[in-house]
Amino acid sequence: MIRRLRFKFVLINMTIVTLMLCVILGLVLYFTRANLEEENLRMMESIAAQPFQVSDPGELGEDVRLPFFALQLGPRGELVERTGGYYDLSDEAMLRGLIQTAWTSHRPMGVIEEYNLRYYRLETPASRCLVFSDISSEQATLNGLRTTCLMIGGLSFFAFLWASVVLSKWAVKPVERAWKQQRDFVASASHELKTPLTVIMTNAELMQDPAYGSEKQAVFLDSILTMSRQMRGLIEQMLELARADSGATELGMSPMNLSQTVSLALLPFEAVFFEQGLALSSHLEPDIQVQGAESQLRQVVEILLDNAQKYAYPGTGVEVCLKRRGRGRCLLTVSNQGDSLSPQELRDIFKRFYRADPARSRTGSFGLGLSIAQGIVAGHRGKIWAESRDGTNRFLVELPCI
Repeated sequence: MIRRLRFKFVLINMTIVTLMLCVILGLVLYFTRANLEEENLRMMESIAAQPFQVSDPGELGEDVRLPFFALQLGPRGELVERTGGYYDLSDEAMLRGLIQTAWTSHRPMGVIEEYNLRYYRLETPASRCLVFSDISSEQATLNGLRTTCLMIGGLSFFAFLWASVVLSKWAVKPVERAWKQQRDFVASASHELKTPLTVIMTNAELMQDPAYGSEKQAVFLDSILTMSRQMRGLIEQMLELARADSGATELGMSPMNLSQTVSLALLPFEAVFFEQGLALSSHLEPDIQVQGAESQLRQVVEILLDNAQKYAYPGTGVEVCLKRRGRGRCLLTVSNQGDSLSPQELRDIFKRFYRADPARSRTGSFGLGLSIAQGIVAGHRGKIWAESRDGTNRFLVELPCI
């Protein structure tokens, strides 16, 4: 899939680049040809206005750069006079042929390909004049420019092709990363669901065995309910992640008092911490206002508190701190004493289904809480990270204030 995506990326890029190169180089050729032709016609018009007052094209000024000759005709089309120092004008047959071709044309100007000449016809009541100009140098210039454009186009094509191949790796990297995360997520979710499903099926089969009495069946039923609740918890957390990925956290945002929200989130945990022999302390700066969804930010606090009570050393404390940080920012910190996290664990701890302690998988921890918190914080245009120093692990959330 990723290879096909990269191929499509390169194909689309090169199609656009090829069209642009063709248009740009085509316009260069077109305007260069038009300018050369316009300059040549301007020179011929200048000569036609006073054809026999000059004998050398160099005397006509800077506009005259090409060899020419002029012919004056009589009332009946007979050749009256000729001028032009660059040509042998003694060949009457050739001149008659040129006069016939130019005068029978419907256009006052044109090109005689056989002789590489451009003609300009000027007819007045007093006289008729034909000016011929050699376009060999003009064609040579255009041919040289055409060759140069082809070389530039070819080199540019291959340069853009190389750049597109390199850029395709960078462009599809987020897709490749998302694809890998999706595969890992499906594999991890399947693994997490497999165990409770196996327990449920085993207990259901045992309940159908008449050899077991009502007491045993009640035990089997209790196991089924326990595993079902565990599966429901996992599915709910997966739905929370899906909502965070889809940007649903941005819905329902309004100005709110974050200090009050954090204070309310702490209340249910006081009894939990007390039962586990942990102390819960807080230092909340009052009246910190943010733009957000109260239920979502409260869930972030609950996830961090639940994580702290699971990994804190017995008999230690968990500290929650909320304060302003600089201009327009606030910082929420949840600290606990526990096993120090390595730099690799600090990077991986927000990955889905990641657990610093694999043994926690049997206590209802699926390794999704911090991923959910990260998605919610990102939806509030904030950032979340972890630090570990001197046996204290800290989870920090920075949010914009209003």
